[in-house]
Amino acid sequence: MRTIQGVSVSAGIAIGTVRVLAAVDYAVERRLIDDPQAEMDRFRAARDTAVAQLKQLRDNVAAEFGENKAELFDAHRLMLQDPDYAECVEGLIAQDKVNAEFAVKSAAEQFAAMFAAMDSSTMQARAADVKDVSRRVMNVLQGKRDSTAQDGSVQGDAVQNGIVQNGIAQNGESHIIFAEDLAPSDTAQLDRAKVLGLVTAKGSANSHTAILARTMGLPAITGIGDAFDPADDGHVAVIDGTSGAVFVDPDEATLTEYRRRKAEAEEHLSLLRKLKGKPTETKSGQRVHLYANISRPSDAAAVLANDAEGIGLFRSEFLYLEREDWPTEEFQFDAYGQVAQEMGDRPVIIRTLDIGADKQVGYFNLSHEDNPALGYRAIRICLTRPEIFKVQLRALLRASAYGNIAIMLPMITSVQEVRDAKRILEEAKSELRGERIDFNESIQIGVMIETPASVIMADELAAEVDFFSIGTNDLTQYTLACDRQNPSLERFADPHSPAVLRMIQMTIEAAHRHGIWCGICGELGADLSLTDTFLRLGIDELSVSPTSVLPLRNVIRNH
Repeated sequence: MRTIQGVSVSAGIAIGTVRVLAAVDYAVERRLIDDPQAEMDRFRAARDTAVAQLKQLRDNVAAEFGENKAELFDAHRLMLQDPDYAECVEGLIAQDKVNAEFAVKSAAEQFAAMFAAMDSSTMQARAADVKDVSRRVMNVLQGKRDSTAQDGSVQGDAVQNGIVQNGIAQNGESHIIFAEDLAPSDTAQLDRAKVLGLVTAKGSANSHTAILARTMGLPAITGIGDAFDPADDGHVAVIDGTSGAVFVDPDEATLTEYRRRKAEAEEHLSLLRKLKGKPTETKSGQRVHLYANISRPSDAAAVLANDAEGIGLFRSEFLYLEREDWPTEEFQFDAYGQVAQEMGDRPVIIRTLDIGADKQVGYFNLSHEDNPALGYRAIRICLTRPEIFKVQLRALLRASAYGNIAIMLPMITSVQEVRDAKRILEEAKSELRGERIDFNESIQIGVMIETPASVIMADELAAEVDFFSIGTNDLTQYTLACDRQNPSLERFADPHSPAVLRMIQMTIEAAHRHGIWCGICGELGADLSLTDTFLRLGIDELSVSPTSVLPLRNVIRNH
């Protein structure tokens, strides 16, 4: 057995035979030409044909996966129609007197290098997109027919070994695809009935190929680098799209374990098919919004895969915890924007920095505290170090232009803290207006209710914000005076305590008195033994781990 570690870009397990897709040779001959104008006309005609092909591909993807996922190919069409791109190609033809194919390839390399040099990982991923669209133009210029051709012909780089688009070519067997790389248009055209999963040497979690793989429900791993071996063709493999592990020629123990996991996943998928798209509503008509909690941008795939209605808690502190230095505004904007775009119209509630207590970051240089759970943490850091807070708020506001983002403040104990946070938010808004940067002017602001003080002040807090979300983990800790990091207190830290449940009830009632909604984003939200209690109390939203969404929806719909 050979074990390879890659980067997970789409969750799931696949077990099957490997089919290696040969790398496509993009070499084109450099020819000197006598009539630059004629060559420019060739380029323009080929570009127009490629744009028409992308329109057809866009319509195909929209029909199968929805308009949100089809927008990628609108972006590809805009790339081809960009005046700078055309000017670059035509400039090379005119100045160097070279053929259109070579000019397109050279322009693609220039633009790809420009994207790859940018700080934003999202923009870096666009390097693959510009190569993809340029290859399409080169194919037209060279007389190659695209697999989306309306005459039904099947040619093109992704269509190899009978694996393919729209089921036109079939060889009766499904495979795990190994490739150096896959272009977004190749991935979109793969026949899902013939593909079990994807493994590539190159690529990133931010690429459109990765996003399409998640949309298609294909387990996918990228970044295996030099471990990619064409000799693996025909061998059995197991890929774990959650951990990023690839097992070529797996031993019996590995096969047995992953068959068990796959069976469990398929049982979950059966529940998904039964409940996907169904409202989270009781038999009596009581509606509850069912969201999911995430810690990283890549977790958004699991939110969509489990059919959650949105993200109720994005723990933004993990962007800080997983770095050795301060995450820049651009880095954070990239992360928040990626999630917002992937979630489309679904809400994305992002909790502002919640560092401190059990979450320590070296470069924050926080002093030692005897009782850090009651110390310098979360909103207290943000309000006393506004230069850190404003960087995050600017990134959140900028990302709000790309989706349905809301901001949530943690560890609130007073109305003044909320007002101070809103003042810094207004400063960030004013700066962005001055810089002519778009953002959602009416972005919603909420607070986490996780201290007894916030429960007692809930009526006053409700007048300041758009929503409440109850963090039951800390609310239990602070209500019962039990350090949740101390295992010897486990028997005393009972989240089912009547005191905790009464705190939750008081919060819901205060929210409703002031016309705002109230949810739960702590672990208690997924406790099925309390679902009936939460429904009776009138909870508006529950945000749980992605894998808890469907079991919880099932219980609510049968209530």
